[in-house]
Amino acid sequence: MFGLTLVPGLLVFLMLFGLFWKAKAILAVKPIGRLLLSSAWRPSRGEFGLLPFLAGTLAVTVVAMVIAVPISLLTAIYLSEYAPRRLRPIARPVVDLLAGLPSVVFGVWGVLMVVPLVEKLARLFHTYSSGYSILAGGIVLAIMVFPTIIHVAVEVFSSISQELRDAALSLGATKWETVKKVVLRKSGQGIVAAVVLGLSRAFGETMAVLMVVGNIPRVPHSIFDAGYPLPALLANNYGEMMSVPLYDSALMLAALVLLLVVLFFNSLARVILVRAERRAM
Repeated sequence: MFGLTLVPGLLVFLMLFGLFWKAKAILAVKPIGRLLLSSAWRPSRGEFGLLPFLAGTLAVTVVAMVIAVPISLLTAIYLSEYAPRRLRPIARPVVDLLAGLPSVVFGVWGVLMVVPLVEKLARLFHTYSSGYSILAGGIVLAIMVFPTIIHVAVEVFSSISQELRDAALSLGATKWETVKKVVLRKSGQGIVAAVVLGLSRAFGETMAVLMVVGNIPRVPHSIFDAGYPLPALLANNYGEMMSVPLYDSALMLAALVLLLVVLFFNSLARVILVRAERRAM
């Protein structure tokens, strides 16, 4: 049983080792800084700049978090502090149900609803957009991140002692003052962990974003511009044009960068949650 317990953890290191081994070919001929900071992606000419894909991933993720964080936290506050007891057992499973929907369903919904909406919104700002853009990807991604942030935030709020709330209320604080000055302040680290977990989920999402973001390999300068996130690059291109020298190695390097970033954010969230749990005790 101890050996089997080690298997999941070892798989992560095996993935890292395998991706690094496959990426060695391109790292041997091109410096990592040049690969990460170059915007030229022309595999047929031996140019494998990952900057457009990193910028696309970062832009979509930032837009998604700007939308998702306030909505998710306010929803978690309502479910934890204000919702009637009869509503909570119904509302929380419905929110968690979003996490179980296939990402392709979000993508199809985004193509049918979000993309036309973004196209019309761009006209209001006197600019052109096909609708397939960073903003469309961010909206779809924000909806996919809702369950992660809401679930963790509700658990963090629930861990705050009821005696602290009662003490604040007994001193004359209103319900909102108690939430703002006691619950939110006491659960600060847990909120950060919830946001970081949502960030890591958003960073690695593939199918839904791929369907609405446009997939043009250039650095976006506006939320109405098309983008090309790293996960979409891997999903669209792996298995094709493998006869091009170093093409396979460049894609493996992109996968390695993506895995390292997601592992970093997940580890950071776990450390913050552990510290928050200790403080709550």
